[in-house]
Amino acid sequence: MKRFWEEVTLAPGSNGHGLRLDGRAVNTPGRTPLLLPSAALAEAVAQEWRDVGEMIDPRAMPLTALANAAIDRVAPDPAGFARGLAAYGESDLLCYRADAPAELVARQAMHWDPLLDWARARYDVHFEQVAGVMHRAQPEATIARLGDAVATRTAFELAGLSPLVTIGGSLVGALALLEGGVDRETLWRAVQLDEDWQAEKWGDDELATAARESRRAEFDAAARFLALL
Repeated sequence: MKRFWEEVTLAPGSNGHGLRLDGRAVNTPGRTPLLLPSAALAEAVAQEWRDVGEMIDPRAMPLTALANAAIDRVAPDPAGFARGLAAYGESDLLCYRADAPAELVARQAMHWDPLLDWARARYDVHFEQVAGVMHRAQPEATIARLGDAVATRTAFELAGLSPLVTIGGSLVGALALLEGGVDRETLWRAVQLDEDWQAEKWGDDELATAARESRRAEFDAAARFLALL
């Protein structure tokens, strides 16, 4: 689709910050008004629309996409969406460790232990760790408390958490980022640790590099989306 507007403006209101294109209100794909919960996020979304060239490329508008998802996909059933994210706590990446080589074991401990320690202190929970990939159930209290931590989030927070959890495979890591327990770069290094290890040992190829860059862009957009709320 070609760009069809000249001016992008904001329209603050009691229900959120709206977006206008040449004075006309912008709706989500589900035909619901696109209302942003903070002035900072609204300005960032508006800038995405201002930066559109001759043709609209949705891939260049990740914040808009996340806002649309929050309104159209999450808001109709936030409890159900939260349960889906909370399920990742049952098999969190950080709990599944290598048993060899020693260098990888040490690297996982260095990057993953601080995140689990943060969650233990924040939620008063215990984690079962295992060497290998065979599933080990987490304590019911741990699952319940992590679930509660997700269930209290707004639709916009859940929309931002979702890519972080699914890309990284760690609910604990995503919650730590949301609550200021870890910064974006540190979390990215942690959740990409195994893949980076394999690339160091066996090399990388063009397709793998492109896929990783795509995931990184999505990860960064979600982290920025949460920071702007």
